[in-house]
Formats: sequence, structure tokens, C-alpha cells
Amino acid sequence: MSDRTMSESAAVRHFPLAEMLWPHRADGSLRVLRGVILIALGTALLTLSAKVNLPLPYVPMTLQTLVVLMIGAAYGWRLGAATVIAYLAEGAIGLPVFAGPVGGLAPLVGPTAGYLYGFVLAALATGWLSERGWDRSVPLLFAAMGLGHILILGAGFSWLAFGMKLGVDKAWLVGIVPFIAASLVKNALGAALVPAIRRLSAPRA
Repeated sequence: MSDRTMSESAAVRHFPLAEMLWPHRADGSLRVLRGVILIALGTALLTLSAKVNLPLPYVPMTLQTLVVLMIGAAYGWRLGAATVIAYLAEGAIGLPVFAGPVGGLAPLVGPTAGYLYGFVLAALATGWLSERGWDRSVPLLFAAMGLGHILILGAGFSWLAFGMKLGVDKAWLVGIVPFIAASLVKNALGAALVPAIRRLSAPRA
């Protein structure tokens, strides 16, 4: 690779928000520690967001989707997905991190299962697009987070309709319709917050 090509690649390289706020170092052990701390912070935020919920017949309405999408946008696809997977693992071993009062495997095979697994897909998609600069623009990040919401709701709908055997009509009514307006609001909030934090954190010339 020529010097010109290398310099052009460096010029267009884009770092997630977490990398801007806390750059990783070359030292392997410190890099692992940084990842562990960020994952722990992310799972704690997901737990708190799960506890802020509006009970509904099958799936409660929470702030989790907003936090999942912001983690994806801020962490990037690798660390973002790892954080969500760690959160699901915490719940699977019995920690009370989900919206309900108990952890364990029940939420991972019950009505909420599709949404929980959709969190991983949403973090991957939003993080991947964020790493390509979509987190600099409110409209682009809104679209990226919109894709994340579609993945979450789509996974939840599919599980309710076919895994829980509610049927397409009922799954649509209880698994999609109640969440549309809130998803748009959370999408707009997340898409506004991340670029704003990037601008405030950018070094001044």
C-alpha cells in the first residue's frame, strides 16, 4: 500500500463515540480492562432501562431499545453486540436484569425472547453503520436506529406469531402496534443525542 493510500485511509477512518471519549491503548491488558469496564457500564444501563417500564399484556414497554441503540452507536458493532450478549448472559444465569422481577431462562424463551435476541441484531446493525460515519448526522443516525428498531420489533413479532403461536394478527396487535409511537420518539432522541455528544467532545482547533 502506498503512503498516499495509507494517509487517505487514516483520513477517512471513523471512530465510535466511546473511542473518542476513552481511546484504547496498545497495551493488551489495558485494552481488555477498558472493554470490561465499558461492557459493565452498558449492562448496568440496560438493567436500569429495563426497570423503567410500562406493563402490557405480553411485552412491557421499556427504555431498553433506546439504550441498546445508543450502545450500538457509541460502542461500535463489536463492543456493542458483546455488551448486549453479556447482558443476556447475566439474565440467563439468574441476575434480575430483565424487565420482570426474576432472571433465569424464562424471559429468554417466553414472550419477550424475540425482542431480547433482536437487541443483538440491532446493536450490530446500528454499530456497523455508526462506524461508517452515520453517527455524525442526525438524519443518518435516525435511519440507522430505525433499522435497529425494525430488527428488534421484527424479531419480537416473529417470535410472538410463530414461536408463541399467537398468530400474525394478534402478534401485530400486541407486539408491534403499542410500540410504534414510542419507538419513533426514542429513535429521534437517540439520533439527536449521539451526534450532539460527539460535537461537544470533539477537540477544539
